[in-house]
Amino acid sequence: MAEVEGTVQGHRDGHGFVVTDAGEPWIYLAQQEMRSVLHRDRVRVRVLRYDRKGRPEGRVLDILERRKTPIIGRLLHEGGQWIVAPEDSRYGQDILIPKNATASAAVGQVVSVELTEPPSLHSQPVGRVAEVLGEIDDSGMEIEIAVRKYEVPHQFTPETLAQAAALPEKLRPADRKHRVDLSDVALVTIDGEDARDFDDAVYAEPFKRGRGKSALEGWRLLVAIADVSHYVKPGEALDEDAYERATSVYFPRRVIPMLPEKLSNGLCSLNPQVERLAMVCDMVVSAEGVVDAYQFYPAVINSQARLTYTEVAAVLANTRGPEAQRRAELVPHLLHLHEAYRALLKQRGKRGAVDFETTETQIVCDADGRIEKIVPRTRNEAHRLIEEAMLAANVCAADFIAGAEHPCLYRVHEGPTPEKRVALQAQLRALGIGVHLSDDPTPGEMQAIAQATAGRPDALQIHTLLLRSMQQAIYTASNAGHFGLAYEAYTHFTSPIRRYPDLLVHRVIKAVLAGRRYHLAANAKTRVPELRKGGKPARVHAKPLTQEMTLWEAAGGHCSANERRADEASRDVEAWLKCRYMREHLGEEFSGTVSAAAGFGLFVTLDALYVEGLVHITELGGEYYRYDEARQELRGERTGIRYGVGTRVRVQVSRVDLDGRRIDFRMVREGEAERLLARGDKLRGTPAPATATEELAVVREADRAAKKATRAYKGKPAGSDPARRSRKPGPARPSPKPRTRR
Repeated sequence: MAEVEGTVQGHRDGHGFVVTDAGEPWIYLAQQEMRSVLHRDRVRVRVLRYDRKGRPEGRVLDILERRKTPIIGRLLHEGGQWIVAPEDSRYGQDILIPKNATASAAVGQVVSVELTEPPSLHSQPVGRVAEVLGEIDDSGMEIEIAVRKYEVPHQFTPETLAQAAALPEKLRPADRKHRVDLSDVALVTIDGEDARDFDDAVYAEPFKRGRGKSALEGWRLLVAIADVSHYVKPGEALDEDAYERATSVYFPRRVIPMLPEKLSNGLCSLNPQVERLAMVCDMVVSAEGVVDAYQFYPAVINSQARLTYTEVAAVLANTRGPEAQRRAELVPHLLHLHEAYRALLKQRGKRGAVDFETTETQIVCDADGRIEKIVPRTRNEAHRLIEEAMLAANVCAADFIAGAEHPCLYRVHEGPTPEKRVALQAQLRALGIGVHLSDDPTPGEMQAIAQATAGRPDALQIHTLLLRSMQQAIYTASNAGHFGLAYEAYTHFTSPIRRYPDLLVHRVIKAVLAGRRYHLAANAKTRVPELRKGGKPARVHAKPLTQEMTLWEAAGGHCSANERRADEASRDVEAWLKCRYMREHLGEEFSGTVSAAAGFGLFVTLDALYVEGLVHITELGGEYYRYDEARQELRGERTGIRYGVGTRVRVQVSRVDLDGRRIDFRMVREGEAERLLARGDKLRGTPAPATATEELAVVREADRAAKKATRAYKGKPAGSDPARRSRKPGPARPSPKPRTRR
């Protein structure tokens, strides 16, 4: 049997998998095999057998590398022993802590543990408490756990902090050399209300080429981006820390920045009414939205105002409203920006860029860090305006670098694989959509399906299928275009404060402008990190890469992996907060929509709270449900009832597992509430309860009354029972968990 190397991926149920380095199918490890290894260890395994579906099962031959990163968990005292239960259930084993290795931690506190003895087939892992984080209910503890759980760098090195502190507070005369002075141009920043770093400013004005009636009309669009590369130089401490992080990580109420605050919120941020250094993409946009010409140059700018999306949208909607009156001097420039945006929008439609309308949510926390409410994040005209301006600048950056034949990191998003295309075609056919997809689908085909089905009741289901058929976007030195945006070449240029690939793009553009080449320096951190859950192997190239291209590909892999890491950490914190929030709503009923279907149940998103939970298949009623993969739905074999994406349901919050980040719902069927109310009224003669919680209390009280009556008459003569004497049946005994057959 074959021997392969890979990384262990634990599972909360005790078994695990080996994610192979070559990107082959994951190898299953039974619970017994997992006793001697831990999640994320590197191992060599031998494939022993294949199951009936062709999936490999293996045995661990050798442990190549033990993970040395701390494990986060809660300190417990059970059976006379100190143990730490890992917060990440994929570790699968509790860690024994000697009595003298608990530091100052108390029972129940969250701690960070370093292993002193690895696990074996016959013994548990042993460790010592390295850091005490605090109580589980402390404000912000969920973030402290997440940054350590996902190994997010959250402390800058002393060298980085010293270098940042030595930077000037404002521009120096030397900083202005060889730069275009745009300080008199009415550039403005447009961001969200809670934004703290401003890395892009925009400006537009009418533009004419030629004279007389034959002159071509259009707009001159300026996108000025913070010139982070002026301050963060290759090989310096600031650069090494920024590369290691690769991206800023955003949590509710807190940001783990890529750069120290002096840069991210100060010297590099395009704050209003202060001079800042910028790299400018200066474009000429035709009336049809085509970028006819562009140029890049370093500049000095002075942002005229810090505007919000809400404010700008209000100005565009009513140029005589109070918002417009407060910004009267900027209204003409905002209208020009809007006109340039409308032109760019025409080209988006012609390209056939895929545009799915999805609902993004924002968590609003109180002063203690707990969820106060969850609200939809609505996109208005100002959001779309900035998005189109940034897309135009990013495309110009990719075109400029490709034209110079200089290596760079492109943002690549590929369309469906042949396997996913076939599966998508079958799923659409099952839903009655007879659209034929070509062997190599185009973005226009996908967008046409989305538009044609927009008014259907199952539009959400169809758009979800289209979205899942596409591949994840990555950073790579090999340009393969951006499928979703329908661009032949696309890169990230507009956010160097929070994304390292953008910083690299700025360095390349500066090098090309100066007639030089920018070379990545090889170091210990310039490598492709291990694949995480859901990760993909490095792209396979037709011919061997040069040493320089290998470094660029490694940097792309590193930035892509750290982007996934940031997303996972953010989702983990949001899931924890939502679970904490839903504990206050146990027993309550809500209307919701099925957001996904699987063989084990349905995922339902609540309408009012925007929280997703699971309705397990055992909660769907007393019949067998079969999962239809093509239709992405569960179907009852006897009744034919279907639950698919987009189905409207009513559920009750039945269980919240904070450690597992899981919320469970119970299906509440139509007519069940009325039946329960009728039972409760008959048994107790009470008014109808106002809420679902009161309703269940009525039924449970009636249940207890029935049991008490049964015990009271047990063993007595039949004639002493009033119900028997009159030969009338007694009240039906309600179930503690009533159900109705569908």
